[in-house]
Amino acid sequence: MRFLLTISLACWLASAEAESVRMMLQNSPLAGSQYYAVGELWSQMRVGDRLDLIRETDNRHDRHAIRVEWRGHKLGYVPRAENRILANAIDQGDRLVARIARLSDDANPWQRLAFEVYLEL
Repeated sequence: MRFLLTISLACWLASAEAESVRMMLQNSPLAGSQYYAVGELWSQMRVGDRLDLIRETDNRHDRHAIRVEWRGHKLGYVPRAENRILANAIDQGDRLVARIARLSDDANPWQRLAFEVYLEL
């Protein structure tokens, strides 16, 4: 958290005139999309669309689980190997914003949708 506070302060000082600052924390593929609504919603989704990150503290498979939703539809999860820092940030009340970064027709479900997560200051 100290690292985020230091960077937050630096961003604030660098852009004192800006209303808000966003710092990108990670870019990730969407995990588990083949099991959820991505296929049926594919034609409606666009790069830049907002995604909701919902913490699942009671998830029996992963105590750091973060569900990814688009307009109330479950799309999948933040990959397990990449979710610990984001889970801790959400648990501490940090304001995270996620957006679709890339959409691809790739047959590999791990290559179909990538998203970016930002810390909003």
